Amino acid sequence: MKLTACLERALGDVFFLNGKECPFLLRDLLASQELARVFGQSVMDVLKVFVGSPRGLNLRNVLWHGFASPQEIPPKYCSMMVLLTAGLGQRLQSHLQQTQLTLVHRPFRALPNLEDLAVFPDVTSEGLSVLEEVMKKSTFVLKIMLPYWEDALMKFKSHRFADCAVLLLPQLEMGLRRVFAALNRCPQRLLTAEILAEHLDDGRLNQLPVFLGEPTMEFLWDFLNHQEGPRVRDHLSHGEINFPEFPKEAANQLLAFSTVLLLRFIDEDLLSVLKERAVVQSLVRPAQGYSARFHPVSQLKKQVLSCEKSIGLWPLLSLPEEAEEAARAGHSEVDACNSVVTEIMSELCHHLPEGLRAAGDVGSLPVERWPQVIRELCGIPVPTLFCPRAVLEVLAVLRSISAHCARVSGQVAASAELRRRQWAERRLRSRQRQTYLRMLSSIKLLSPVLYLILLLIALELVNIHVVRGKTTYEYQQYLKFLKSILQYTENLVVYTSQQRNKWSEAITLTRTALVKVRTFSAKKQMLIHSARKSTKSRKEFLW
Repeated sequence: MKLTACLERALGDVFFLNGKECPFLLRDLLASQELARVFGQSVMDVLKVFVGSPRGLNLRNVLWHGFASPQEIPPKYCSMMVLLTAGLGQRLQSHLQQTQLTLVHRPFRALPNLEDLAVFPDVTSEGLSVLEEVMKKSTFVLKIMLPYWEDALMKFKSHRFADCAVLLLPQLEMGLRRVFAALNRCPQRLLTAEILAEHLDDGRLNQLPVFLGEPTMEFLWDFLNHQEGPRVRDHLSHGEINFPEFPKEAANQLLAFSTVLLLRFIDEDLLSVLKERAVVQSLVRPAQGYSARFHPVSQLKKQVLSCEKSIGLWPLLSLPEEAEEAARAGHSEVDACNSVVTEIMSELCHHLPEGLRAAGDVGSLPVERWPQVIRELCGIPVPTLFCPRAVLEVLAVLRSISAHCARVSGQVAASAELRRRQWAERRLRSRQRQTYLRMLSSIKLLSPVLYLILLLIALELVNIHVVRGKTTYEYQQYLKFLKSILQYTENLVVYTSQQRNKWSEAITLTRTALVKVRTFSAKKQMLIHSARKSTKSRKEFLW
């Protein structure tokens, strides 16, 4: 398996000699004329027979998807692949000498955001002993596949963490394929099982997620599928990770998850005994409470919280006293904007969950509580498994808005600090001093406006699944509204950059955007409004 991964990576480097984007699929890579010109068509045909086609031996897919037991792959196949790879090197060297080209190896990937996936404690020797005992008695593991599991544990103990993951991942997939086929009563689908899908091809509900439960499915999606997750199997199987540098943390999480999964397929009596052990409890508890880390919903929450924290640092910016006094002078457009902000915020307050509303006047929320409410809204669970396309599209726009708000916040903080130093050192010319004063006036407006946008995002996120109930026209109008807010934040990034410094224009732009928000809110077309209508309808029905 490691050989096929490394071979695919090396062939991709050769393909890259032409300056073209490397095909993602190995079969497309092997079928390319670019590689045929380097190695010869006959050589590429031999490679296709061994690793590149379902009509051949298809060794790569057979092994990486866990179909072959250790006894089913003859050693001669491995010998042939080693010799073939060595021959490719000789042909490549000859080609490089003839063409005077230099082969440049693409850099390896580092697994991203592993700290977010560290939900299980480190696997101890006691934990390994439990897994060793369980894998021999769990029906999840076929007896003919047991050597893979045993070898995976040995590799982990000898600190060969990539080898451990390479051995475990196909076996987890194969085990889940078997469970999928059994639960859905479709043994013919063993080779084409859609393990992580919500529905089967015939429209029936996939029973595997129902059986495993949301926490387990969320972990599988996070670990294997979500674009911003580590996608360990993809990166390993395509040779994109430097095997000696594969992190122990990833192998640790994989072993811990495997232990919890295998426990579900053992005898009840043995399970009750094992659950009494502290090491087993330390693995089962986080598995049962797992929630998505890399789903767009989770990523949006992280963005909003990060941006809120960034804006919260603005009051800590040290500003010259005389500059602040000058900036406090009245500005009619800023005052008008603040009035609209107050009006919109009053409307949003009516849609806050009851526990977050201010005591007394439902339509008021003190400015100092805005950050806290945003944080608490981000703490409300939002279903993430099997989100429909409409939900994902809205999430993508909301994430773009949040990202641009964060850029604005960073730019404002950087500009304020730079101008403060220049003011203190008397290095600002007359026109620059006026620009600085306009910036200070703008900051006092942009802070509540950005908080308002974050609060709106957080509220819409809590009600994100209400978008399913919108008609096509309503959905298009809603997306159009969100994209207008996105356009505002994009323009704000430009206006607040140190290169542009268009602070007066930023205020005018902000007023226009606020009016759009107020107008759309008055139409009651936001998700918070649709959610309220839905709740009201249910209450009337029950009454």
